[in-house]
Amino acid sequence: MAFYLLISDAAPEEALPGLREAGFDLKTLPLGAEAARAIELAPRAVLVDAVELPGRAFALLSELRTRAVELSSAVIVRDDQLEAYPWHEVSHELFLPSASGAEIRARAAMLHRRAGGVSEDELRLGSLSLNTSTYRVTVDGRPLELTYKEFELLRYLTAAPGRVFTRGTLLREVWGYDFYGGARTVDVHVRRLRAKLGPEHEHLIETVRGVGYRATDLLL
Repeated sequence: MAFYLLISDAAPEEALPGLREAGFDLKTLPLGAEAARAIELAPRAVLVDAVELPGRAFALLSELRTRAVELSSAVIVRDDQLEAYPWHEVSHELFLPSASGAEIRARAAMLHRRAGGVSEDELRLGSLSLNTSTYRVTVDGRPLELTYKEFELLRYLTAAPGRVFTRGTLLREVWGYDFYGGARTVDVHVRRLRAKLGPEHEHLIETVRGVGYRATDLLL
């Protein structure tokens, strides 16, 4: 499942208490971490805590904006820090520490839609990018040559990261009601997809024993 990266010297429940209610899959790094470490993790978005060290947070956001323009970012600031720095120049969104879980979820959804030049036709899962209009798929910037059914299977899984689909559901939704093949068809296509993703990224399609498959960017 796509995760959010919180960069803060404080615990998540202190930096942005509403995060627990928001229910995000969250990873953390200290504020002193290099921007490269955040980029390499390929999060859905980066949340930078500027409450205690606004200057350092601004510098980190500036570096992230320069080195990874496609990476969505948000800053956590207090009311009295809003005019301390031009936050709009380095971040796509802003959270006050008092933001509720519902507000965080809503702002995060809007952030994901507009930031980083991601179109409505593009799906992302970690370093995987899939465009439903152009049928272009890349992983770590490397293009993948997929058959139509391989693409459709990957698209269906990636559109609902973390959700487990049975082989029967995948056969029905990807191959259609008039397809007479068995569950082995799904297994064969998953195996081919994993081979094309390569050893470093084959974990993006996880087998859930006795059930089926799901898309996830977590190393399990």
